[in-house]
Amino acid sequence: MSSFELYFKLGLQHILDIRGFDHILFVLALCAIYVARDWKKILILVTAFTVGHSLTLALATFNIVNFRSDIIEFLIPVTIAITALANLFKSKPTTGKGITLSYFFAGFFGLIHGLGFSNYLKELLGKEASIWQPLLAFNLGLEAGQIVIVAAFLLATSLVHLAGVNRKDWTLIVSAFVLGVACMLLLETKFW
Repeated sequence: MSSFELYFKLGLQHILDIRGFDHILFVLALCAIYVARDWKKILILVTAFTVGHSLTLALATFNIVNFRSDIIEFLIPVTIAITALANLFKSKPTTGKGITLSYFFAGFFGLIHGLGFSNYLKELLGKEASIWQPLLAFNLGLEAGQIVIVAAFLLATSLVHLAGVNRKDWTLIVSAFVLGVACMLLLETKFW
């Protein structure tokens, strides 16, 4: 197995690992207000998240940024809770400047999530002569994993809508569930 393939699989596993469900929750919160026909908007949102995640992974790997891990582990569920809470007050996805703000927040929250995984990745990449290719492969794997989650969520959303559940109710159910789990994570990761 090549180094690229190894790190791609690590990125994929990182996002799909149920033990690291915080990323899955965040992607669900990002998607909760959308339906299948909005797939381009969702792809841009998860890509904005990946860009932010990738940036802080790279900066932390090169020891350019360093934050207390306990604060980052607390901030990750904060980002999930904020995203889910915002969904509860939206009746439908916004267009124009509103969606641009969503892209910004997805990217910004990606910065925080990237810091949460940076120590582990730093240890893995420390063995590599050049870390650029493994870092790229990891982030491509992360993006592929997010696309798998999005596809599964959109399929579930379509089936729920076919069963007669309206879009607003589904958004409320998903967002309330994600918010509840995020609040539990906040209590578990408080750093004070």
